[in-house]
Amino acid sequence: MEFQRDYYIQKLIDRKNNGFIKVITGIRRCGKSYLLFNLFKKHLNESGVKSKQIIELSLDDDQNEELLDRKKLGEYVRNKITDDKMYYLLIDEIQFVEGFEKVLNGLTKIENLDVYVTGSNSKFLSTDILTEFRGRGDEVRVYPLSFKEIKNGFQKLSNSEIWKEISTFGSLPQILNQPTDDQKKTLLNTTLKKVYMDDIINRNNINKIEYFEKTLSILASSIGSLTNPRKISDTFVSEKYGDISHKTIADYIEYSINAFLIEKTERYDVKGRKYISSPYKYYFTDIGIRNAKLNFRQYEPTHIMENIIYNELLKMGYSVDVGVVIIDEKAKKGIERKRTEVDFVINDNEERYYIQVAYSLSEQSKIDQEFKSLKHIKDNFKKVVITFDDIKPYTTDNGIRVVNIYDFLLIDSIKKI
Repeated sequence: MEFQRDYYIQKLIDRKNNGFIKVITGIRRCGKSYLLFNLFKKHLNESGVKSKQIIELSLDDDQNEELLDRKKLGEYVRNKITDDKMYYLLIDEIQFVEGFEKVLNGLTKIENLDVYVTGSNSKFLSTDILTEFRGRGDEVRVYPLSFKEIKNGFQKLSNSEIWKEISTFGSLPQILNQPTDDQKKTLLNTTLKKVYMDDIINRNNINKIEYFEKTLSILASSIGSLTNPRKISDTFVSEKYGDISHKTIADYIEYSINAFLIEKTERYDVKGRKYISSPYKYYFTDIGIRNAKLNFRQYEPTHIMENIIYNELLKMGYSVDVGVVIIDEKAKKGIERKRTEVDFVINDNEERYYIQVAYSLSEQSKIDQEFKSLKHIKDNFKKVVITFDDIKPYTTDNGIRVVNIYDFLLIDSIKKI
């Protein structure tokens, strides 16, 4: 099955010929190479670019082994440019070249050459790009498939069937294309160990591998819950797993974030308009990898739903925080100050959106709980509750918009809710 990635293709089209190195990043196996060598190349051909003007190189191919020398790579590319027409350089796995940033910075000086590269997380981290390319890197972050992209690919599947797939096996294209559930599980387990875990361990010279794996397992079982390295360190002690410093735990978490395996979400004080330090919330970039880390034994519908919604918001291009709303309530001894939470706060230029995730609103107590923090936010920005209940979208007397999960997943902008 071929999945169309129109959102990312448009990002590459918008950046054509801008003088920057287009650096395509994201968790491994999310489709970066396919995006560049199949979909974007197809766009170039349909735009009238001749085949000789497209220089393609996969540097993990043994046929290109000699080009792992940066000087030979630079010479090879320059020899391919034989006239003043615009050429497009597409390189996959550039991190195999020692000193790749030097050759790429040199190639950007060629006026009729437009450069696009992908690479694994062993070298291409978001934090590296600004320094590696001296400010000439233009990052395009790619995520696993969105619900809408899967829906367009598997048109015969119902929304509920797609949900069962992604909430169990995630959204990596290669996984979804496996014919059976057993094959999906096997490939997920192999990908987790041989691609993600080994890559992080080798890159960061992790010695206590079992401690690193335990840290990831704790994060996987606590998605959507507030935690921090010190709390995780305490869990090690309470479970008699071993004594490990919170500094080491913090390093393990940072390695995983840099590898795009997990995302850290900060808390934002809505009324005070400021960020609050630790603890944070952590989500997995792909829920299938999270489930594989727990050996598919811990299926929590509410937390998985929250993680998937978080990922979909990122795929729409939003920056997402966790909202904190301070509420003063009457108590026996006067006024009691309580912290309530809004699952997600999105700042989009001059607009802001508050999103609460509620698996079900079938009971009044649940409605009161989920709506409480939203009702205490006094600004006029849009407030949304996303539920798994089979409902048509409606707006409450308080101006809160309530929508079904599928209505949310099939839009491409919060503005359309």
